[in-house]
Amino acid sequence: MDQLSRARTTTAEDAPARGGPSGGVGVVAILTGTMLSLFGMSWDIQWHEDVGPDTFFTLPHLFIYAGSAVAGIASLVMVLRVTAATKAGRPVDPAAGGTAVGVFGKTFAAPVGYLVTGTAAAVFLFSGLWDQVWHSTYGFDATIASPPHVALLVSVAFTMMGVVVTCAAAARTTWGRRGFQLSLAMLAFYVVVPLKSLDVFEGGPVNAVQVGVAFTTATALVTSAYFLRDVREFVVVGLVCVALQATLWLFSPWASEVYADSVGLPLRDIVSPSPDVPSALPLTLLPIVVGLAVLVAASRSRGWSPTGVAPLGGAGVGLVVALTMPFQLAAVGQEPPQALGTTLLTAVAGVAIGALGGFVGVRFATMLRTLESSAPLTAGGR
Repeated sequence: MDQLSRARTTTAEDAPARGGPSGGVGVVAILTGTMLSLFGMSWDIQWHEDVGPDTFFTLPHLFIYAGSAVAGIASLVMVLRVTAATKAGRPVDPAAGGTAVGVFGKTFAAPVGYLVTGTAAAVFLFSGLWDQVWHSTYGFDATIASPPHVALLVSVAFTMMGVVVTCAAAARTTWGRRGFQLSLAMLAFYVVVPLKSLDVFEGGPVNAVQVGVAFTTATALVTSAYFLRDVREFVVVGLVCVALQATLWLFSPWASEVYADSVGLPLRDIVSPSPDVPSALPLTLLPIVVGLAVLVAASRSRGWSPTGVAPLGGAGVGLVVALTMPFQLAAVGQEPPQALGTTLLTAVAGVAIGALGGFVGVRFATMLRTLESSAPLTAGGR
């Protein structure tokens, strides 16, 4: 029996109710926070494209910071609730964020999902202060690659990763599975934003941004394909990604125009022909998901080891992403046509990095399964 199967042997669906804090309200709160961050980030980047640099205190920035604040406060509340239950000797349901770990000499019992989300949200807020100091010292900029911007973007990505972990721990419930699908789709979508900082390597033999997108897409999709028991549930992840992409495609330019009108700022004479962030996610994502679902279903029916099949699936994802992204970006007016030699070398790199993404993804799925079925933590320890 392979490692992933062993992790599934004791499923949380068969476990009795464990009492203690439940995770439903907390999951709704952190999902809301990360949704605000995702929409705010897409809006802010579109604002810079269509209007230009502006002050620190703008409505898109408010969305971004409010999102991290909501996720961080919700995580803190859940940590305090679980800590109180633990100290009282009550068992804690793993659905409330996963296994609780001792923090600050076991002063707090922090569910691992909320610990990741809350810590990343705190780092984001400190990075925001750094960003304000940076702008006050060097002026306002619209580049993603500045140090405080990279810190901000990476911390939001880890906030979303904590939400994925939190929802995965509750996957025996319907709301946990739906939260996992939504949070994984948001994470897969959002990471294209920090990857844009790889533009600093422009002019190299391969397109670094497209290689990065190939890796993150392969990792996210393989993780969800092997974590979710039913491949139809995995296809839902692709549908959610498409829905998010379509929504942000409409929302980002509309919000920028409406907000610019409301504050009396003109749009640039030449605006972006397509939304910057939504167009950076592969438009071929749904066919990719369907193809990977077929591969996973076939491998399960034949008893093939996930650890052997996952890198193959990841390599296929990386190849399709790396081959199609240059044509997609040229078609929507985001980038000029890419040289054929660069596209071919990027495709080769996409296969290699996609296989690595598949390798990482199936192991991440195993880890998430372990969190889902873990035993509760009491005052005496696990």
